[in-house]
Amino acid sequence: MASSSSPASSRPPGPFALGLESSANKIGIGVVSISGQILSNPRHTYITPPGHGFLPRETAQHHLVHLLPLLRAALAEADASPADLACICYTMGPGMGGPLQVAAASARALSLVWGKPLVAVNHCVAHIEMGRAVTGAVDPVVLYVSGGNTQVIAYSEGRYRIFGETIDIAVGNCLDRFARILKLSNDPSPGYNIEQVTRSSNANSLYMTSSLPMLLEVRCALLR
Repeated sequence: MASSSSPASSRPPGPFALGLESSANKIGIGVVSISGQILSNPRHTYITPPGHGFLPRETAQHHLVHLLPLLRAALAEADASPADLACICYTMGPGMGGPLQVAAASARALSLVWGKPLVAVNHCVAHIEMGRAVTGAVDPVVLYVSGGNTQVIAYSEGRYRIFGETIDIAVGNCLDRFARILKLSNDPSPGYNIEQVTRSSNANSLYMTSSLPMLLEVRCALLR
């Protein structure tokens, strides 16, 4: 499933950064100004059948198919060319190994071809810095909730540090597993679809038809 953001109404002065993100089942390529303004952000999500997760190999193949069209779309929406870019950024991790390699290898190739510096970005730190840019927070204490992590993080002594985290399962992973057991789609996301079911008339029927073995399966899956 493809999605995109509208280009900025007024193009800020350069230089810009090109970013490639492919740490899970979504691949996205964006162009961002030095002030943090998003000029383009097209992306495409690997959708699997309801009840199924996404495997690294198939996910990486999906990303490879959509990488070049997304790159063209990102530059076109931002009205930018390689000459406008100051650097090429990519997600170095954490994430799934196979999908991560797609962005890493592509970013290195673009860096060499276009003669731009290559910047490796920590996935978790990028989420925090995006929040700082949007909110204007100077020195926040962050509750970081994602597919693979649920942590309390703050900046101390020159780096982000984890002051607390779950010892069993991350919230995002919990929602993913629960949606798979209920045979809910991951389009646009498992958590969103769980919320829609709870708000609909299907919620009561889903509860009534849930057998004890199914509830035990949910409990076992969340504790793995």
